[in-house]
Amino acid sequence: MPGENLTRDEARERAALLSVDGYEVSLDLRTATGTSGTTTGAGGGGAEEPHTFRSVTTVRFRCTEPGASSFADLIAPAVTAVSLNGRDLDPGEVFDGSRLLLEDLAADNELIVDARCAYSRTGEGMHRFVDPEDGEVYLYTQYEPADARRVFANFEQPDLKAPYRFEVRAPEGWTVWSNGVGELTDGVWRFAETKPISTYITCVVAGPYHYVTDTYERELPDGTRLEIPLGAMCRKGLAPHFDADDVFLVTKQGLDFFHDHVDYPYPFGKYDQAFVPEYNLGAMENPGMVTFREEFIFRGKVTQASYEGRANVILHEMAHMWFGDLVTMEWWDDLWLKESFADFMGAFSLVGATRFTDGWITFANRRKAWAYRADQLPSTHPVTADIRDLQDAKLNFDGITYAKGASVLKQLVAYVGQDAFLEGARRYFKRHAYGNTRLGDLLSVLEETSGRDMTAWSRAWLQTAGVNSLTPQVLLGADGRVEEFAVVQEAAESHPELRPHRVAVGLYRRTPEGALERYARTETDVDGPRTVVAELAGAEAPELVLVNDDDLTYCKIRFDETSLATLREHLGALTDPLARALCWSALWNLTRDALLPAREFVDLVLRFGGRESDIGVLQMLHAWAESALVHYAAPAWRETGGRLLAEGARRELEAAGPGSEQQLAWARFFARSAVAPGDFQLLRELLSGTVTVEGLDVDQELRWVFLEPLAAHGLADEKALAEELARDDTASGKRHQVRCLAARPSAEVKAEGWNRVVESRELSNALVEATIAGFAQPSQRELLAPYAEKYFAVIERVWEERSIQIAMHVVRGLFPELLDSPGTLDATDAWLAAHEDAPPALRRLVLEARDDLARALRGQACDAAAG
Repeated sequence: MPGENLTRDEARERAALLSVDGYEVSLDLRTATGTSGTTTGAGGGGAEEPHTFRSVTTVRFRCTEPGASSFADLIAPAVTAVSLNGRDLDPGEVFDGSRLLLEDLAADNELIVDARCAYSRTGEGMHRFVDPEDGEVYLYTQYEPADARRVFANFEQPDLKAPYRFEVRAPEGWTVWSNGVGELTDGVWRFAETKPISTYITCVVAGPYHYVTDTYERELPDGTRLEIPLGAMCRKGLAPHFDADDVFLVTKQGLDFFHDHVDYPYPFGKYDQAFVPEYNLGAMENPGMVTFREEFIFRGKVTQASYEGRANVILHEMAHMWFGDLVTMEWWDDLWLKESFADFMGAFSLVGATRFTDGWITFANRRKAWAYRADQLPSTHPVTADIRDLQDAKLNFDGITYAKGASVLKQLVAYVGQDAFLEGARRYFKRHAYGNTRLGDLLSVLEETSGRDMTAWSRAWLQTAGVNSLTPQVLLGADGRVEEFAVVQEAAESHPELRPHRVAVGLYRRTPEGALERYARTETDVDGPRTVVAELAGAEAPELVLVNDDDLTYCKIRFDETSLATLREHLGALTDPLARALCWSALWNLTRDALLPAREFVDLVLRFGGRESDIGVLQMLHAWAESALVHYAAPAWRETGGRLLAEGARRELEAAGPGSEQQLAWARFFARSAVAPGDFQLLRELLSGTVTVEGLDVDQELRWVFLEPLAAHGLADEKALAEELARDDTASGKRHQVRCLAARPSAEVKAEGWNRVVESRELSNALVEATIAGFAQPSQRELLAPYAEKYFAVIERVWEERSIQIAMHVVRGLFPELLDSPGTLDATDAWLAAHEDAPPALRRLVLEARDDLARALRGQACDAAAG
């Protein structure tokens, strides 16, 4: 990625010098369906494909210091012509591959750039996809944080906002969409001028997409009527599976919710949502033209957790229309100003507006797990981060910026009250509409609305890193009642900050019928190392204490010995689903922290997982149990643990209600856990139909789930996988086949997979991901042994030569985590010591992988001691 970076200092200097009045961007995408150049097909085939398209940009901007010099951003194979204020410039002299030098600027300027920009196969810029099912070509753009410059010349930083006019020439029969409303006239798609927005949220989607429409209407407080045209689209091949009605239902519910709460009408006209192929992210909040990964269109039966997850993402992106698009952070340091808010508001609106009223359980169990892991890595950072450049920014779309930030906002709501929080948001939008902000801009309105000094709260929660642990201390009197109750707060040595926590403390006992239920609750402020909770003195002795009941704060919950003993025997009797989810999360954190043996966590899942009513929690337990076995269990116990997991999963599969979500979840988990000949025999029989499980529909997606473990254990060869692809000759089928092919247990297969990802550029981003996903199988540690040394030999070259997205896939996905020995840890340390000058973003990824490995080894030692 040479020369493509941009530092914060450069951005600040340019923002002080320039202001942008507007862009006109003309793209000629008619080459998309032609054949020229040498790029390999998006489906991984060998056909030659078009390489470039024409991009002509006119940008008008002002300069505060006439005569000064600056630069515009553009990453393109070629620049045909450059004109500045009517003066033709030599592209060979002013363009270096990523920047255009602009000298002797006037007070008012017009820059025209005519370039040949490249179609992408990495999901960055103008991504081009060929559907293997029907040969149709689909295009879409993805820019965050700084890839608009791959499609048109611009000033690529969030605080140089401007209105945009796009026009696009496309192949005959195509439809084109952008942020504004479009119209086809004389063979050209012309789009309405946008409001002032940042470069990274402009967007173009083009191709023969299947498109469905609807309308949202609402009467505003002033009596006028708001009408928002709605659209939703996907590839034609996915149209039979596209439940656009549910997408529109959630969209309308979300628009109602946000209009009820933010007091600022949706400002961007239409609201299109495109589900696109080979997408690197979950979704992107382009105003008026939101893009999503097409995996949110479900080809087979899924659980309600999948529909809830999709709804949450729809609402997260909708929150961005206000938090991020209308008001945007000045630089990526304050990325949290949009992502933390969107993550919180996504869950808040999910619970408040849709059928998914248990969304806070998912938040506590799944989103916070992401945050807790990120906050204990050596790369942890405050919610308001120090982002030196674009590479830093790319890596900061992490569990802290999203899930910890959202958790902190949930704590803020408990601290200042929901009304004050929402009124602060309303004032923030009105005060800074179409502008850029920093942390202080938000804090000032919250101080106004809450009457609280936000400085100390911000310093503790937003400007320091790390997660605190809260542990109950219960002292019983002679009468068997609570004499003193206290909460002990601890922090890691590396991040010793103790924070103010608004918490609910819940006391639980078993009823005569055996249910474990709460009988006392109090809210209190925890501050400092030890806080006495006087309100609980005199209460009956609890069997279980939950120190963050209702999940008000962000912390790791710890248990006293009595509570832990109760959970070991009666976790399944806990009737409140949120309390149960919090206990599971706490037990998982104990396992990751080497305080609970992995085999004990696996045993808890096997004994109590079948009683879990929340399907999202159950699926999370499956993932955690699998991780406990693969990473944290002592190697000597893995075989026993694997057999127990497979037997337990099969037992629960057979016991689950026919056609139930639990049945589907246990079927998937059984396939991933299969280890014995009998397990594989059942999978083969389910695939062939010679054996059935009542109510279990082995649809195409489930067939691929069953095939992967068979392939990984040498029981489904290349011929069998080719036959399956013939049944499912689609883009989705191709990804599944590639993953299964890479999973096969042979040295030749591993060498081929490695070379296709590391040494070749033939694969698209989606097929790179699929190959990496299949490459590392827990049952193939010996086969993977040669690749530890190879990994450390190539990662710096990969980082230099490949796009940052592909480089991140390789560095994260091929780290030898399954070679979990002190030797691998030593090799990682040796690389870090020898590469102190490597790009900080690369070092960060390696440091994170090293920390995960060291944590796994500590967990294995804890588990071995329990044996």
